Amino acid sequence: MIQQTEIVLPRLKRGYHLITSYILKELPVMPEKGLLHILVKHTSAGITLNENADPDVRSDFESFMNKLIPENDPVYIHTIEGNDDMPAHLKSSIIGSEITIPITNHHLNLGIWQGIYFCEFRNFAAGRRLVLTIYS
Repeated sequence: MIQQTEIVLPRLKRGYHLITSYILKELPVMPEKGLLHILVKHTSAGITLNENADPDVRSDFESFMNKLIPENDPVYIHTIEGNDDMPAHLKSSIIGSEITIPITNHHLNLGIWQGIYFCEFRNFAAGRRLVLTIYS
């Protein structure tokens, strides 16, 4: 069986946001076994799994990615949508726009220190949409 829902995240500032609890609130009762697939429907945001305890990790992600892919780099041709747009597209492709998490015993089967990060790469984005699909 497949269950699917589309959600809109609250407006989040640029950065890496732990959204595990938000996702769990939006899901129906999960099957005993299955998979949760999450797709970000945007080309300037991403999603990944990482450290869920120390918020410094999320700050370090932001700092490192900004160093790796800076704004205002003269190599960018696509600049009409703002200084943060082309870097956001590159960051989205590097981080990725989808993840799949196993479901075991009606719960997400994440590691003890793993959480779901929503990665907002634009300065002024709103209405970010995610598709949540449960396969059982």
